[in-house]
Amino acid sequence: MKKFTPRRSFLKTVLASPALTLTGGMLLNTTSSTAQTSPAQGVGSKLRVSLNAYSFNEPLTKKTMTLDDLLNFCAENNFDAVDLTGYYFPGYPAVPEDEYIFHLKQKAHRLGLDISGTGIRNDFTNPDKGKRKDDTKLIKKWIECAAKLGAPVIRIFSGLNIPEGHTWDEVTTWMVKDMKECADYGKQYGVIVAIQNHNDFIKTAEQAQKIIEQVNSDWFGLVLDIGSYRTGDPYKQIEQTAKYAVNWQLKELMFLDNREQKTDLQKVISIIKASGYRGYVPIETLGAGDPKIKVPVFLAEVRKALALNGL
Repeated sequence: MKKFTPRRSFLKTVLASPALTLTGGMLLNTTSSTAQTSPAQGVGSKLRVSLNAYSFNEPLTKKTMTLDDLLNFCAENNFDAVDLTGYYFPGYPAVPEDEYIFHLKQKAHRLGLDISGTGIRNDFTNPDKGKRKDDTKLIKKWIECAAKLGAPVIRIFSGLNIPEGHTWDEVTTWMVKDMKECADYGKQYGVIVAIQNHNDFIKTAEQAQKIIEQVNSDWFGLVLDIGSYRTGDPYKQIEQTAKYAVNWQLKELMFLDNREQKTDLQKVISIIKASGYRGYVPIETLGAGDPKIKVPVFLAEVRKALALNGL
């Protein structure tokens, strides 16, 4: 089995080598060289702010707001992109008709918005192999949907907990097999499959790292949820796993040894910048309050932290 190459190392090789020239989105082999620099040193950081649809979970769930309304909101607030979580598509968990998918894709483009990702619910901790197979089939269907949307990443979960009578390592063994199958399918459609650390089966940076390295695929990574490392120092754990991130979830609150505190956004952004990550940083607001008020306030704080980091 090949050694796992995290995104940072892959970019390090690709972006730093004169042998590879970027032309019209294609990498052309021109000369040979072994020179390498880190992404941050070679091309600098570039972060684009997206909105995770879960910020509007209540109105979207109650259907007092539609995904069309969400796209309008993102455009009005000058987001770069939007994460169109699958839960809010009509008929979920079924994949919608192409007509609806392409409508959202066209509208987002006309509004100047990228679609930074999508996501679904699954539980790979279920000891019932048949249930896990059903979840794998669901993920594959939504991988196809993500490709049609133009979403580069689909967010999945590890699962809820450790089933009675099983160990963490035992569950990981069957989970990794299922995730490899999903990553291989994602590769066929040009969609990266990514687990989110969600303070469920995955609680720590070490656990996230172990799963990602066992899946061992360039088409598998981490949606790094800064609010879900709740034991120990979350900033150290974010730093530890930033190299695996293919997308993020920036939240207003974090947990230091299970104590809730306001996120030090400048510190988080500096960690992201140092990792060499270039891409979308979706924000997500949670809890009580009107998201139409909360989201712009948090967005302004994120933009200030980006500016203070020279981004």
